[in-house]
Amino acid sequence: MVGCCGQNDGNVVFEGMSEAYRRTLWAVILINGVMFVVEMAAGFGSGSMALKADALDFLADTATYALSFYVIGKAASVRASAALFKGISLALMGIWVFTSTAYQVLVAGVPEADVMSTVGVLAFVANMASVGLLFRFRDGDANVRSVWLCSRNDAIGNVAVVLAAGGVWQTGTGWPDLAVAGAMAGLFCWSSFQIIRQGLGELRAVSAA
Repeated sequence: MVGCCGQNDGNVVFEGMSEAYRRTLWAVILINGVMFVVEMAAGFGSGSMALKADALDFLADTATYALSFYVIGKAASVRASAALFKGISLALMGIWVFTSTAYQVLVAGVPEADVMSTVGVLAFVANMASVGLLFRFRDGDANVRSVWLCSRNDAIGNVAVVLAAGGVWQTGTGWPDLAVAGAMAGLFCWSSFQIIRQGLGELRAVSAA
């Protein structure tokens, strides 16, 4: 049978059917919802697209976790379809992040590096808390795995935002902000590809059964 740690046992795949996993999802939904509000406000205040991009990632994760919670215990086709929806949404968000950041750098001006770094560190702490809670549930079906990938992306993105703040401060330009947001957009799209590929595979398996 599947252990509570979320690891696969033979050919059995963890589907989120445990009270520990449900409690974990509620905790990370709260963490990510609060940080979306904090970081988006800071992004608008400082003019940083990297902060706005990271805030949108918090929002996407909040929606991802809520949807993941909703489909726990439902048919495999429903869980796989939910994963596909999340994967496509993540790809669209990646495209929006890069194009919006390009506009910020080329038109709107240089973001405030001190706000970027302060909020970036706060977001990193919040995301590491989520990653720590979800680490033992990192393996499973497409629905479960999408939760882990989104949390991992957040932690990586926060480190990148802090590095971007240092680059903006050193150069006095917004190009480091653009570079980091572009890298984050690429990460979103790569994670999207992984989620969609696994979700499609699970849908094919259901159809063939």
